[in-house]
Amino acid sequence: MNLPKELLKEIDRVDSNRSSFLERAARSYLPGIEKKRRDARDTSILDANSERLNEEALDVLGYQELL
Repeated sequence: MNLPKELLKEIDRVDSNRSSFLERAARSYLPGIEKKRRDARDTSILDANSERLNEEALDVLGYQELL
């Protein structure tokens, strides 16, 4: 795959070493992808257990007479 010429011009304005720039960009970008995957997995787990967790929270609040 070839990168668009406009993108290469922008990269060249920032860093004359394209490989170095692309390595830094990838290292910066990849952790965000992993975080989104973890967040999606965590959300799925919470969604699957939300009813039970809400019931437990209400039980605790009721026990502590906070409701």
